[in-house]
Amino acid sequence: MAPIRVRYIVDDADATIAFYTQHLDFIVKAHPAPGFAVLQRGDFSLLVNAKNGQGGAAQAMPDGRKPEPGGWNRIQIEVDDLDGLVETLRKAGLRFRNDMVTGFGGKQILLDDPSGNPIELFEPAGK
Repeated sequence: MAPIRVRYIVDDADATIAFYTQHLDFIVKAHPAPGFAVLQRGDFSLLVNAKNGQGGAAQAMPDGRKPEPGGWNRIQIEVDDLDGLVETLRKAGLRFRNDMVTGFGGKQILLDDPSGNPIELFEPAGK
């Protein structure tokens, strides 16, 4: 089965690479061009494309719209200690969209990457 990947459009690929590798345990799997990289965490791959990059992902649509960072679709990273991770990330000056919320399945909070793409940090109930 072919792997499934997520692509985020970002303002600055280098800032995004630093964010994910320094704070969320991703590694750089490939960085073949200045505005593009493949980041990996376990079996998950995150493709990051600079919004002004030369690759196809940054090209304008036929109706003129341009890909841009942000929105509400997000990747989810499951963690064992959400309270501890949030405290560490807040001390590092990272930006959250909301305060931690608790639902039926567990606790979650939305962290923005440097371009405003959301990352859901999630701790399942019962951990």
